[in-house]
Amino acid sequence: MAPKKPDSAPSPSRLNSRSAQIFERARKVLPGGTSRQATYASPFPIYVRSGHGARVVDVDGIERIDFNNNYTAAIHGYGHPAIEKVVMEQVRNGTGFSFATEKEVELAEILCARVPSIEKIRFQNSGTECVMWAIKAARAYTGRPKVAKCEGAFHGSYDYAEVSLEPTPDNWGTEDKPASIAYTKGTPQHMLDDVVVFPFNDVPRAKKILEAEKGNLSCVLIDPVANKAGMISATREFLDFLRDFCTRNGVLLICDEVLCFRLGYHGAQGEFGIDPDLTCLAKIIGGGFPIGAVGGRDEFMSVFDPTKGKTKVPQSGTYSGNPVTMAAGAESMRLLTRPVFDRINALGERARQGLRRAIKAAGANAQVTGHGSLFRIHTHERTLSGYRSQYPKPDERQRLAQLCEYLLDHGVIIAPTGMCAVTTPMTEKDIDQFVDTVGQGLTTLKLS
Repeated sequence: MAPKKPDSAPSPSRLNSRSAQIFERARKVLPGGTSRQATYASPFPIYVRSGHGARVVDVDGIERIDFNNNYTAAIHGYGHPAIEKVVMEQVRNGTGFSFATEKEVELAEILCARVPSIEKIRFQNSGTECVMWAIKAARAYTGRPKVAKCEGAFHGSYDYAEVSLEPTPDNWGTEDKPASIAYTKGTPQHMLDDVVVFPFNDVPRAKKILEAEKGNLSCVLIDPVANKAGMISATREFLDFLRDFCTRNGVLLICDEVLCFRLGYHGAQGEFGIDPDLTCLAKIIGGGFPIGAVGGRDEFMSVFDPTKGKTKVPQSGTYSGNPVTMAAGAESMRLLTRPVFDRINALGERARQGLRRAIKAAGANAQVTGHGSLFRIHTHERTLSGYRSQYPKPDERQRLAQLCEYLLDHGVIIAPTGMCAVTTPMTEKDIDQFVDTVGQGLTTLKLS
């Protein structure tokens, strides 16, 4: 039976829906009814039955176009036949062994060939894991304890990486010295003390903060298009400063491309001209399966090498490098040719330009940011420079939530933060329909 069209979609508040019923079951066996924070929604999350191309169908039979795509990971959408083929071939040959497989080598060769700064690479199972191992590698290589990161930047759920992920005006400290704020209740003080927080795209303040800690720093973490900091691009001046600071002081520069590797054939570092010491990858390199990877120069990656005596960083992980993920990831990367990146980046720009026109036509208090195939809708018009400038006020959060709910009711999925991502199955028609739906939502909701 064909799925119901979005126009007939029931409101998420309809408590007699199949999703609502499943949620009641889920609450009895899962904390909050979910296995990850990102899937929870009030009053209940949507439960998906299937995905095909750029669209998903929920358990009530409602079809929606997906601009979230598992938080940007599903760059080829759902059910891509080439990825499906290699996955099924590997499943028939085994899904995991206590031995290495050639599939791991194939994906490693592809990634090392694409990213000049990566000579060697190690696989894990998530973005959180790869950032964790990159930090461990930096500490092992430098012998120093502290980590530096931008205020508000998301680098996964490792204790050190999530410090000052969502500080608030009442605790974030001064701009000259941002406080290290725990994201998870119970985070030990010594972990907070080992994280140096500095503002995104603010060279004078970042320089003062980092120079004061240069003898203690093992690494500086940077996401060049940090979603939580507003999805604005790092400036050339800011990136050059970080590279120079790290080089002068023996600190490793870690580029977190878990989300932004999708920006181009050579990743974000190719787009922005960054030369990091270590790079963190995940999401799109797994072809829809769990993955993480940390790569870099052989000099830095040698801390993982068991052939050179006692390993400085003995990385473990039962499913790291599992052949199903490796096969899917290699096929995903082979499909991402230069013309494909050019096409989805052009669609991303089409969306941004269209949304700007829609915002203006609706007279809405909103704006759009982003780069390449990534973009984000904000329900305010403040000039954006970093985390604090994008920090939404209560009424702005409410307006964004209203827009997200409107879109969900009208056949469109975006992230609750307003983040969106283009996938390879999408067309110009899909983008234009999306822009029209957002415009209708802005007009209907009167988000001025």
